[in-house]
Amino acid sequence: MNRVRDLLFPKAPGPMLSSALLLIARVTFGLLFLNHGLSKWIAFENIAMDFPDPLDIGSTMSLVLVIFAEVICSIGVILGVLFRLSLIPMIVAMGVALFSIHANDTFAAKEPALIFFSIFCLMFIWGPGYFSFDTALRGMSLDKNNNR
Repeated sequence: MNRVRDLLFPKAPGPMLSSALLLIARVTFGLLFLNHGLSKWIAFENIAMDFPDPLDIGSTMSLVLVIFAEVICSIGVILGVLFRLSLIPMIVAMGVALFSIHANDTFAAKEPALIFFSIFCLMFIWGPGYFSFDTALRGMSLDKNNNR
């Protein structure tokens, strides 16, 4: 009976398991988002003129900003480097895609942007976890301050 109860009502994961799950989420969603950015980067010449311009800064500049969010910031998220700062352009890009570009589209067209937007917002709140460069750098700075 205890096994059934433990299966239905598991205990909260410990900090190391939570950090491992955050690492898996960072790498998985970072790589998925990176893939979108690399495909845009490769097809830059073909899509630059027709790319949506919701911020009225020009199609080419809009595409450059999206590629920055999807490539450079994805790498930051995957590695856990400047994690929350890296997530901001990604959240903004998916927010614009969701609420502006796909505002009048079907739910099926909005769904990828909604999924990425939701996951990135949750990751922003939760943080990078223990297995990240941010945590290592924070630990090094704390160690230096404690030695004084």
